Amino acid sequence: MNFAIIGASGNVGRKTIEILEKSKIPFKELFLVASAKSAGKNIKFRDKEIEIIDLENYDFSKAQITFFAAGSQIAKEWAHKAAKKTIVIDNSKHFRMNQDVPLVVPEVNPESLKLYKNKNIIANANCSTIQLVLALKPLHSEFKIKRVVVSTYQGVSGAGKASVDELFSQTKDYLDDKKIESKNFTKQIAFNLIPHIDSFVEDGYTKEEWKMENETKKILDKNVNVTATCVRVPVITSHSESVNIEFEKDYDLKKIKDILNNASGCKVVDDQRDGGYITPIEAEGDYATYISRIRADRSNKKAINLWIVSDNLLKGAALNTVQIAEKLVSYNLINQ
Repeated sequence: MNFAIIGASGNVGRKTIEILEKSKIPFKELFLVASAKSAGKNIKFRDKEIEIIDLENYDFSKAQITFFAAGSQIAKEWAHKAAKKTIVIDNSKHFRMNQDVPLVVPEVNPESLKLYKNKNIIANANCSTIQLVLALKPLHSEFKIKRVVVSTYQGVSGAGKASVDELFSQTKDYLDDKKIESKNFTKQIAFNLIPHIDSFVEDGYTKEEWKMENETKKILDKNVNVTATCVRVPVITSHSESVNIEFEKDYDLKKIKDILNNASGCKVVDDQRDGGYITPIEAEGDYATYISRIRADRSNKKAINLWIVSDNLLKGAALNTVQIAEKLVSYNLINQ
């Protein structure tokens, strides 16, 4: 079995390479594919230099699984062509709400994987949605969730390398008392917060908020009500979420903590003392989704509050796609 990565030179593509290096999936060859701008460059993988292939010249039949990590426009233009010859795992938003394409977080809805044969495409969820549903799934199974209110605090790496560079440059200009220019953000991001990610829709929400609400319903349960406010923060990597969860049933807080501590992909760090919680910088580079500040909602006896932090480039993107591939292999769903 062979793998390919489309967008191998980008942030998510490189993270996918790093994760595949550590993965125990048995495969023979890895093909790295990108635009003509990156074609011909080499990337090291398992002590071997692999030359990047120009997407325009690549033969999709070379790999059984192809990771698309190049954004929605590339997915729109190339994924259907690729899916005629390979299983596509797409990290962009393009296919997420397509009813014929499964939207998968392996710890939450692995049973949806078998639906990939409809289009030969599997969609990776939004980075903020993934970490949210990881915490919601085990709680929903036990107590049945009625409503979720979530506010996100999303690092700039979620908007790409140019946005990371802009945070650096704005920070330097601010400290040097120079005029700050914003190119990739609607307002200054350095030493600031921006309550706006993606474009606005008619009802005043943003597309990022719409994605979180509707993807959660598709992955978890269409009957769970979700409302979101998404905020960009001057953090490089990791997304954080303040979450209020209302249940249909009464709950026991100790049982909540035990369930989350044993949930696949989650790790509880919830010491009620100074520093007894996880922050974005601590989650960076870690595969786990961290849960802290677990407490009863004093205004609603059937609700709790908690804090979720995860590396958006790992579990929020590249790691989840590799885990999807691992499940495909373990479930024997690939025609090799």
